[in-house]
Amino acid sequence: MSAAVVGLPNGRTVPPSRVAPPSRVVPPSRVVPVDIVGCSVLSPAGSGLAALADALANVQGPAAEDKAGGASAVGEAAGGLPPLAVRPVADFDPAAVLGSKGLSRLTRTDRLAMSACTTALAEAGAGAAPERTGVVLGTALGSSGAQSAFLRDTFVQDLPYLVNPSAFPGTLMNSAAGKTAIKHGLTGVNATVSGGPPAALHALRYARTALTDGRAARLLAGGVEEVSQQSALAWRLSGALRPGTPLAEGCAVFALQLAGQDVESAPESYAAPGPGSDADPSTHGDSYGDSYEEAAGRRRPLGRLLACETGYADPFQDVLGVSRRLASCVRTALARSGLAPEDVAVVATGAGGRRGWAAVEERALRGVFPAPGAPAAPRRLRVDQALGETYGASAALQLAAVLAHWQDPATPARGDRVAVLTSVGMDGCVGCLVVVRP
Repeated sequence: MSAAVVGLPNGRTVPPSRVAPPSRVVPPSRVVPVDIVGCSVLSPAGSGLAALADALANVQGPAAEDKAGGASAVGEAAGGLPPLAVRPVADFDPAAVLGSKGLSRLTRTDRLAMSACTTALAEAGAGAAPERTGVVLGTALGSSGAQSAFLRDTFVQDLPYLVNPSAFPGTLMNSAAGKTAIKHGLTGVNATVSGGPPAALHALRYARTALTDGRAARLLAGGVEEVSQQSALAWRLSGALRPGTPLAEGCAVFALQLAGQDVESAPESYAAPGPGSDADPSTHGDSYGDSYEEAAGRRRPLGRLLACETGYADPFQDVLGVSRRLASCVRTALARSGLAPEDVAVVATGAGGRRGWAAVEERALRGVFPAPGAPAAPRRLRVDQALGETYGASAALQLAAVLAHWQDPATPARGDRVAVLTSVGMDGCVGCLVVVRP
């Protein structure tokens, strides 16, 4: 019997409850692989995976600060931003991708996400019908600049609150996903997931579920985050950034479809592969991913998503509990993927830009993998050192960084095929993703 909880508001008391007997341990279920058939990246390093790979390669060099940001700019020089090192997306020209018509009515978040989705869709090529293609984006809250400006107008404009009604759609969190679908006539699944740094992981999990349930044949999934005067001010006042870390923006979108599936003939429902099938991760070993692409003449995918796990632990009760929860997510994800910790060659971390949270993330990783410098320790990709703190887009840019790392000619083609990316939110939400190189 547990003790009663007393002293709650309004004199309420929670009566004692019986402790449930230990439940039977259920082995983790196998994961259904999902292929990345297209990718678009917009970051402070520039557009595309090649620019991101250059930034990652130079992150330890003396010119890393200037190379990654296009300008390790201080706020006053960037549209009235407060005194804070800021890295916007370098050489961003949305008109070149979207056209100039209607561009002035789009928020910064709309422009970033729509441009990335358009490019990823074009890279993936023809295949899925519009009604079987959708958009799933992760973000912190949408366009912070548009929301703050609209809210301010409700206080400063003449009564009765004479705000600009045409500005309201841009304040909605799902504005970018909705406008992308409208532009391209995509009538499939359309969703926006809010979740801080792990937002893109939530979006990828959502997209996987939609694909495996047969609700879509191809999905554009990723994360987006804009830098605005208001968000920069909030970060500056909170003191949450690690000293020396610039605030950055970015967007990464991935075209996803089930591994080995022709999008034209995608089934209404998809059954998880049985043991011993080509899609069963436990049967691949060192030759993981050498399957249907070459035999059928298809282009090899950029990457293959395996397990994606998320969780939560209250940091106010026990911040070390957040580390334990993240470590548990990583172990479960590897087990579901049919992999062991020693199979992992790369770990892309995401919490280094926020004060104190890098230690929480590193403690979790050392509970699963050997410490950096030890034999068989996976290489760390510290994306925040190359780009800055991208918050809601960070997990998506971590995945893009893994793909960029694999496309680097210096990366060995064999033996560097499994990567794990981790994410930690300041509210205690954690997550990880296992991705393999086909």
